[in-house]
Formats: sequence, structure tokens, C-alpha cells
Amino acid sequence: MTSKKKIGGTIMPEFSEESLRRLRTVDHHLQVLFKVVIQHRDCTILEGYRDQVTQNRYYAEGKSQLQWPDGKHNSVPSKAVDVAPFFPNSGVSMNRLEVVEFGHYVLGVRDCLNMGHKIRWGGDWDGDWLS
Repeated sequence: MTSKKKIGGTIMPEFSEESLRRLRTVDHHLQVLFKVVIQHRDCTILEGYRDQVTQNRYYAEGKSQLQWPDGKHNSVPSKAVDVAPFFPNSGVSMNRLEVVEFGHYVLGVRDCLNMGHKIRWGGDWDGDWLS
């Protein structure tokens, strides 16, 4: 979930307390990136750090290819974050087109920030922007 704040005459998205709690579990560079993203695109932080029980459950369910402690979500701070676009009328979107567009937007913000850290979006593992 996200909320809105009004700046001047413009209503801007902002992270909910739960999203902020999750965001605080990830690497500082990811925090910076998504604090910029939320200024222009509403989104929600689904997960940052992932504990052993959760990681191994995701592996068993086929939701992760790695077991604990080999996933990027398993370090403190987490080197991975799961984020989804959020729409006020319908909530979190897992619609493929909307997720792809959002992922490309995040990569564009990363490039604009000239971040020296490689950030890979899960929908485009090979980095060719073709998803």
C-alpha cells in the first residue's frame, strides 16, 4: 500500500509505513533509487530481506531458484528488493505490461541517477531491455 501527500497543488505518492519498513532492510543504494522512483511513480515495496524459512519455502514452491543463504534477499542489508506498481483504484498490479513498463521506468531512473551499482530487474535478467 502507498499513500499520497500534497506538495503545492500536486498530489504525490509516498510509501506506506509497511513499505518503508521493508525498504529499510535493503542496501542504501536501493533505498535511494526507490525514494526517487516513488516521487513520480506509485509503487509498493513487497519484500526486502528474506529470512531462511521464507527463502527455503520460496525455493520449494519454485518461486526462487536459490536456497538460503545464497539469494540476494538473504544478506543484511538485502541486495535485492521486490517492488510492484501500485494504482489507486486497483492496488498492486501484476499485469505483465504494467510490470514491464514499471521495470523499465526504474532502470531509466537508475541511469539518470548515474548509479555505479549494477541493478538488474528480474523481468529482464539479461539486461537487453526486451523483457
